[in-house]
Amino acid sequence: MHCADKLVETLEELQRIAQQLRSRRKRIVFTNGCFDLIHRGHIEFLCQARGLGDVLIVAVNGDDSVRRLKGPGRPLMKQEDRAMLLAALECVDYVYIFDEPRCGGVIRAVCPDVYVKAKDYTPDTLDPQEKASLQECGAQMVFLEPVADYSTTNIIRRIKSLPDQLEV
Repeated sequence: MHCADKLVETLEELQRIAQQLRSRRKRIVFTNGCFDLIHRGHIEFLCQARGLGDVLIVAVNGDDSVRRLKGPGRPLMKQEDRAMLLAALECVDYVYIFDEPRCGGVIRAVCPDVYVKAKDYTPDTLDPQEKASLQECGAQMVFLEPVADYSTTNIIRRIKSLPDQLEV
């Protein structure tokens, strides 16, 4: 499938895709996040997530949502760019951009078999609305060990600590 074909434009379309996948008895894995500066930690996480089912759907926070969650100066990359980079990954089957700070509505639309987050989250620290949506769907919650020393925040810190004049 071409990258652009993996981008889902509307919640209704995403719901239709999920229903078709379920009718074909596909095990749907779902995750969400900002994916502001895609790095090795993201790649390994997404590959592991994909291994938990037949199809991986990734919901990406829209630009306004990232600003509300991460603060001014974020996101570093526009939502369309982040979505396209994710869609280019072989392990990702579908990408949907959502504008709300939390994705309870997206979870209800997809009704995944498996919901995946990094272990810096726990069932107790998940957003209550998202957790309720997952429980409604009967989704299994899986928390994967993050790859050490890989985070967008750490990469930004390293870049900011570089000398002002770098030879390129």
